[in-house]
Amino acid sequence: MNEAFMLLAVGMITVFTILLLIVVFGNILIALVNRFIPEVEMIRTVKNQGSASMDPRKVAAIVSAVDIVSDGRAKVTSITKSE
Repeated sequence: MNEAFMLLAVGMITVFTILLLIVVFGNILIALVNRFIPEVEMIRTVKNQGSASMDPRKVAAIVSAVDIVSDGRAKVTSITKSE
């Protein structure tokens, strides 16, 4: 019985350690990429078939709403009409 609890503890500690390492290295990688690889365009233009016929004020409203809600972390790449 003692051996089973020891095996359980070692397994749980191992899984926790590996998951912790994944989170830490993932955050480090994200920080390095954001720091050393700049974004090509700060404001991306929306290009797709439907946006040419859309009112530019509506496109601007959608882009600004996404920017405000996501605190600048998300960008609109395309706008399509759902049916």
